Amino acid sequence: MTSKVAYLGQLRTENTHLSSGKIFITDAPLDNHGLASAFSPTDIVATALADCMLTVMAIKADAMGVELKGSSCEVTKVMADKPRRISEIHLNMSLPKDVSDKHRKILEHTAKTCPVHHSLHPDIRVNCNFCWG
Repeated sequence: MTSKVAYLGQLRTENTHLSSGKIFITDAPLDNHGLASAFSPTDIVATALADCMLTVMAIKADAMGVELKGSSCEVTKVMADKPRRISEIHLNMSLPKDVSDKHRKILEHTAKTCPVHHSLHPDIRVNCNFCWG
């Protein structure tokens, strides 16, 4: 098993990562009867895309001798109705400026082929802006 999820009531869950014991809470968003006091499940999906992209980029960067430490990503999730779902994810990546054009192209391609990106429904529009420096 990967994790265990417990419903706490009041539209909250407690999520335990079994190999590390780390715990995080989710809460329903304001527009869906929640308090928005924690990540919502759909927030986690959108954020996981950025996590995965940065992680695979860092793996590739390490292999090329490129340092990505300090990189970051701003994530915006857009919801749609009927059915309620994620319709768009906007990512603004801030990356170091001292990376060659060749390495930038490789790293951007790597990001777009991460496992989470491949796992998203094709109807979800992903717009990623890579800002190098």
